[in-house]
Amino acid sequence: MQLLVGMENGADGRPLAWALDHPGCYAYGADSAEAVVNLAPAFLAFKAWIGRHTRENWLADVRDVDVRLSEVWEVYNIDENYNATPDGSYEVNAWFRHDWKPVTRLDVRRGLQVLAFSRADLLELVQGLPDEILDRTYPRERWSIRGVMGHIAKAEWWYMDRLEQAGVARSSLPENIFEQLAAVRAQLEKVLPGLEGVNLVRGVDGEFWSPRKLLRRSIWHELDHIEHIRKLLAFPTA
Repeated sequence: MQLLVGMENGADGRPLAWALDHPGCYAYGADSAEAVVNLAPAFLAFKAWIGRHTRENWLADVRDVDVRLSEVWEVYNIDENYNATPDGSYEVNAWFRHDWKPVTRLDVRRGLQVLAFSRADLLELVQGLPDEILDRTYPRERWSIRGVMGHIAKAEWWYMDRLEQAGVARSSLPENIFEQLAAVRAQLEKVLPGLEGVNLVRGVDGEFWSPRKLLRRSIWHELDHIEHIRKLLAFPTA
């Protein structure tokens, strides 16, 4: 099986390799070459992860993968006048040619499954944790666990807002973090089927967005921050 790779250099300051046809499969590296090399084992881990969540693993028969670098994006910053500058306040993340392609019915169906799997993992991690754990702060960390959960919800809302699909104003989201996560996810689950086959590309704040990019980044973002929460939970408390 051939993995088409979109290489994003500088995402949060590090190289990020995306398996473009498999939202949820990605790999980091010390440099872009290492990130691409890391994508093959990341794909096998992704396949195994899907298999732990469903008996109908659509990747079960894949044994070997051939990784092929398809596109490279260099992340850059812009200022309020859309000028590229290292001091710009807005980071323009990857827009791949692949993101122009409308999502198919199969893309949406599998994307919704992967989103359900990742949400199950997130809730398994955090449900039942006492407030003292959810709100604990950590050295050199921006957020508590509750803060990470809020970031997941608000980023997902923001991704939908790029396509005018968020449904409600951000200020109208529930304050309770579990309700907020559920409300935003319910909107994403409602929106995605309606974007099937839609040729929609929208430029907002100097960055292109499409349904495919919405799906790609929403899945990645939650999975990435699940690992973030695992790291916080493992942080020494003494």
